[in-house]
Amino acid sequence: MTTANITSRTSLGKKKKATRPTRSERRRNLTGWVFIIPAALLICVMSFWPMVQAFLLSLQTGRGARLKYADPLWMNYERLFHDEIFLMTLKTTFIYLIIQVPIMLGTALLLSVLLNDPNLRFKAFWRTAIFLPCAVSLVSYSLVFRTLFANDGFINDLLTGLHLIDSPVNWLGQTSTARMVIILGLLWRWTGYNMVFYLAGLQNIDMATLEAAKIDGANAWQTFWHVTVPQLKPMIVLTAIMSINGTLQLFDESWNLTRGGPAYTSMSMSHYLYELSFLKSPNFGYASALSYVILVLVAVLAFIQMKVGDKRDA
Repeated sequence: MTTANITSRTSLGKKKKATRPTRSERRRNLTGWVFIIPAALLICVMSFWPMVQAFLLSLQTGRGARLKYADPLWMNYERLFHDEIFLMTLKTTFIYLIIQVPIMLGTALLLSVLLNDPNLRFKAFWRTAIFLPCAVSLVSYSLVFRTLFANDGFINDLLTGLHLIDSPVNWLGQTSTARMVIILGLLWRWTGYNMVFYLAGLQNIDMATLEAAKIDGANAWQTFWHVTVPQLKPMIVLTAIMSINGTLQLFDESWNLTRGGPAYTSMSMSHYLYELSFLKSPNFGYASALSYVILVLVAVLAFIQMKVGDKRDA
């Protein structure tokens, strides 16, 4: 054995000894695990185990507590594709998503840019006024909107007084207007919430990039679209994912504003899930299958948003 080989083996042994954790380091690691394990167990017991139980439940059929595994096991999922009410609620939910989310995020972005102007007076007042609706409880604001758009509500009185309509409009009793009222409620409630995220993102934009764009001759729109928006893209992706997920799980507005009417045409998927689970003849297996369909839709759309929208690593 040469001297070089002996030297190399000796140095490797020293490195192994150097990388071996000491007793105090092992104690610190053990202390960390002692704190983490109880929380991890609680998460597994309170979150992941119910998800597993819900999936097993989605493979069963029956009414109330009288359940048995379906034959075939995927029968509940197959049944969804033939359920006219579910297909209608799926269509209605996507109508809310396609119309409401772009308008809400676009309006929130515009408001954030306007309220970020350093020369704007009463800036704190305007920010607070626009953000306040999201501090109102979901049930409270839904009931207020239900009262406003009732047959004898303020909106009909106002339009009649302005001679824009001859007789009261049944806003909540017609499919198109009932959906419109829900969309208006969502815009009123959540636009200010998303505006705060964009305001936070605008505070972190490097002002030197905006000044460089002005020096290069870019106008206000070009500066906004080519400089501001790309730097806000991570925040836009975040708010888009949250808004899409929230719309797919929409319940309060559908339940409190229209009760899903008329004839299920304004009902959301989560509202239908609630009815299957707790109203009429409870069908927990079929409702669990519907809940997993909602989960898959949320996961797929969130994945697409992250892949398409976030180009930070490109």
